[in-house]
Amino acid sequence: MTTNKNNNQKILDDVHPFLEKMLFETYLKGKGYTLEELKNLPEEDARQLMKEASIYASGKLAEVEVKAHLMQVLHDAYIGE
Repeated sequence: MTTNKNNNQKILDDVHPFLEKMLFETYLKGKGYTLEELKNLPEEDARQLMKEASIYASGKLAEVEVKAHLMQVLHDAYIGE
């Protein structure tokens, strides 16, 4: 069995925006807010929360990408590609 690395990258690229938004919203929920509620906050508060959520989402996405890469390396080593 072989894998198409280009196809795997396409799948990751398609999922990336969804995961990013989900992680962003997860962070906000943990702080007691939704994306919609940010519109009602003072601009500086909303900006700070968005910055924090963005940093959180970026870090989590990096973890996911590293794990996906490791899984691909292990898969390729096992399959012998």
